[in-house]
Amino acid sequence: MRPHPRHRESHRTDRIGWLRAAVLGANDGIVSTASLVVGVAAAHANHGGVLLTGVAGVVAGAMSMAAGEYVSVCSQADTEHADLAREKLELQANPAAEHRELAAIYVRRGVAPALAAKVAEQLMERDALGAHARDELGVSASLTARPLQAAAASAGSFTVGALLPLAAAVVAPERGLLVAVAASALVFLAVLGAVAARVGGASVWTGAARVTFWGALAMAITAGVGALFGAAA
Repeated sequence: MRPHPRHRESHRTDRIGWLRAAVLGANDGIVSTASLVVGVAAAHANHGGVLLTGVAGVVAGAMSMAAGEYVSVCSQADTEHADLAREKLELQANPAAEHRELAAIYVRRGVAPALAAKVAEQLMERDALGAHARDELGVSASLTARPLQAAAASAGSFTVGALLPLAAAVVAPERGLLVAVAASALVFLAVLGAVAARVGGASVWTGAARVTFWGALAMAITAGVGALFGAAA
């Protein structure tokens, strides 16, 4: 009798950590850089001044994204480590109570009490801390905090996203720079939203519309502020 082929599944939750950081970074790179360029252009700055502002925005934004994401995810990782350390001490001090606690979790999920007690016993024999981390604390290998990965993804994706409207500013003529940057940024945002939604298994149209709307709003407000200060100057 031939053995059945192994059933393999691919779940999108494995992508949550890097996908969130990458999408956030790229979206912020496009919106912030395009808004910065559009705002300065609306203030009637010359082409060189607009480009210099855009480059400074790319560098500052990438470093800010990396630092912010690293600190944020480090805080999450610290919380996870503290919870795991506390759980380890509780397992050493009172394993019987921890066994009852784990079994009660399975009972609440619909497992019969006797079977839940047996499952908890077998899982704790193999990896007690891992079982409690996963089922009591909600900490798993696929969702655990990875600060360096998140920081690198945010900084890299921000830079890639920011370079798109900056490139449009480089090739656009000074007279039509504002419109060219704004239009290209909206296209880039729509594509980014659609791709992110597709990878995450959500509606492509909803994802594209969502990021495009907020990007357009950000650029419109920044352009208005730039035009106001440009007129005042």
